[in-house]
Amino acid sequence: MLLGIPTETKERECRVALTPDVCAQLIKSGFRVAVQSGAGIKSYYSDDQYTAVGAELLPEADSLYQRSDVVLKVNAPSPAEISRMRQGAILISFMWAGTNPDLIAACVKQGISAFSMDAIPRISRAQKMDALSSQANLAGYKSVIMGANALGKIFPLLMTAAGTIKPSKVVIFGAGVAGLQAIATAKRLGAVVEVTDIRPETKEQVESLGGKFIQVKGDDSIRIEGGYVKGVSEDFLKRQQELVSKHVAEADLVITTALIPGKKAPVLVTEDMVRSMRFGSVIVDMAVEQGGNCVLSELNQTVVKHGVTIIGESNIPSLLPLNASDLYAKNIQTFLLHLATNEGFKWELEEEITKGALIVHQGKDLFTR
Repeated sequence: MLLGIPTETKERECRVALTPDVCAQLIKSGFRVAVQSGAGIKSYYSDDQYTAVGAELLPEADSLYQRSDVVLKVNAPSPAEISRMRQGAILISFMWAGTNPDLIAACVKQGISAFSMDAIPRISRAQKMDALSSQANLAGYKSVIMGANALGKIFPLLMTAAGTIKPSKVVIFGAGVAGLQAIATAKRLGAVVEVTDIRPETKEQVESLGGKFIQVKGDDSIRIEGGYVKGVSEDFLKRQQELVSKHVAEADLVITTALIPGKKAPVLVTEDMVRSMRFGSVIVDMAVEQGGNCVLSELNQTVVKHGVTIIGESNIPSLLPLNASDLYAKNIQTFLLHLATNEGFKWELEEEITKGALIVHQGKDLFTR
């Protein structure tokens, strides 16, 4: 089978689906690989690195889409790009099918199959395929670095002849993969870290990393499925805001990570909470692409409101494209080898990982069934 790697076309995207090292391993396993010229440049991988491991270089996306048996991407192609794929071809990428019905319709119309990397079940044997976690891990790290860079003070306690500098206080909303990495990074830099999460079971993980857990009493509205929060009531969010507002007012840096798949991000930081923060404080809103956890954040903008710097970068993993591409490529490789051999796909439609990630099968919509 020919694996095709086109250049990512989404704005602000610097990642590539396969790195030269992973290409080499797949070629050794019997696959053929074609890469669009320049696809890896923004991830610091040159065309020469791809050709050196045996990949074919194609100058145009059109020929790559038309020739490939399997198209591997980070972000889903547009409906126009999908229309260039051969009938019966296979797409593997992030798809976010719940918010992209036009994408599903394009796959159905073209008669292709599509697997979504964000729909891989969160189970132990799928950990090496879990691209959501690999990318969120990097984003959690980078969010702290971004916040520290925008803050006009250092993180650690520092005792000098001129006086003592108190440590910075960091408040983190959400103790998922991104939040836990943010805790660990902020602690390594010497900050005092406080964390809130609607899942009480995360308390032990937070404290094991040196963070202080701000516990909000849960209610029956909280729905957890496959490790993800699927729903929460407005009443709970209001109680969470009331309890956490005092901690936010005293914070130097606030990082928000809360997302609900397929829905608008919950509002966690109100304008009154921003107004209560010290002049020069910083907020990094990691949920800005889905509407934002802070009401004042702006997509792909860094703004100052009420004296607080609010960072709204939508694609934080892309700011670390070398590492992000490397981890994503390994996720894709593991997933592909689970689904197929170099001769074809197994199509084990009732197997848990296949069933969870397969959105469209040979032109049939499996997501909205």
